[in-house]
Amino acid sequence: MSEQVTPLNQVGEIGLIRLIQDTITLHQPSTVLGIGDDAAIVAPPAEHEVVVSTDLLVEGVHFDLMFCPLKHLGYKAVAVNVSDIAAMNALPTQITVSLALPARFSVEAVQEFYEGVRLASEAYRVDVIGGDTTASRAGLVISVTAMGTVARGKAVRRSGAKVNDLICVTGDLGGAYLGLQILEREKQAYLADPETQPNLAAYDYVVQRQLRPEARMDVVHMLHDMEVVPTSMIDISDGLASEIMHLCAASGVGATIFSDRLPADQQVYDVADEFRLDPVMCVLNGGEDYELLFTVPLTDFDKLKNHPDITIIGKVTEASEGAILATKGGNAVPLRAQGWSHFGK
Repeated sequence: MSEQVTPLNQVGEIGLIRLIQDTITLHQPSTVLGIGDDAAIVAPPAEHEVVVSTDLLVEGVHFDLMFCPLKHLGYKAVAVNVSDIAAMNALPTQITVSLALPARFSVEAVQEFYEGVRLASEAYRVDVIGGDTTASRAGLVISVTAMGTVARGKAVRRSGAKVNDLICVTGDLGGAYLGLQILEREKQAYLADPETQPNLAAYDYVVQRQLRPEARMDVVHMLHDMEVVPTSMIDISDGLASEIMHLCAASGVGATIFSDRLPADQQVYDVADEFRLDPVMCVLNGGEDYELLFTVPLTDFDKLKNHPDITIIGKVTEASEGAILATKGGNAVPLRAQGWSHFGK
């Protein structure tokens, strides 16, 4: 980021909007009018439905600027919203980005944040078509609304899982949670001794999973190409166990998850051991991995069984059986939603 510091009141809201507008490139034919008027105009393709999702990111609750670079934060703010669109089997098309800015923020800081937004919008081919800026008397608040389109009747909901469906997850889990533990530890070391240099090189994977997650739009395209249609789907933001229970509640079913099938990177095991944490707990309850959890009919087993980026972790059962974790020792442990709670203590 530039060493120059320009107070926000020097350019004003209109000037700031113009600076942001100059960085935006439009990609979607459905964007009729973007930033610059009282409202944007979008025209979804014929026979498509519009999918909309909104997320808030609040400083001190969802992120810590002591260890979260603004460019990474801008990217993450877009990615976590695109992830919700992906979880509906839809394609992201437009986003709006609104900021409540503390007085300590400079024009250059806002530009750094929007550079991350720009990089994410390029990566996911989404158009930034509007938003708002205002002052904040507390910390930074980010609100992103994402829009997407899906062919009519093709959206995948949480409520479609059927008994005997396979339960699948993309990628690997637990990394974002352990990356946060590393960052928090280094923050405390710095606060105790500002001369301390952060030790992050050995933890690059899990730290990256926390600071700059990716929405799995690639999986949505891949499933389409494989002619696999999930019966239900959700993104993993609050923890695998929580999301499984959401699917079970919405679909009126139970689930059996096998502990020896849970996917985790080797660095997750290494860092969990360093912190004396159970890696299975980290995988089940960590959250913020933004992978996709979905169910498919048993007939799709052959299509997915050897896929390098999809793991079959369990099966859908009768609701009366509940949601359980089947351990290597043959025990059945009830799943508990111990992940992120927005209004928890």
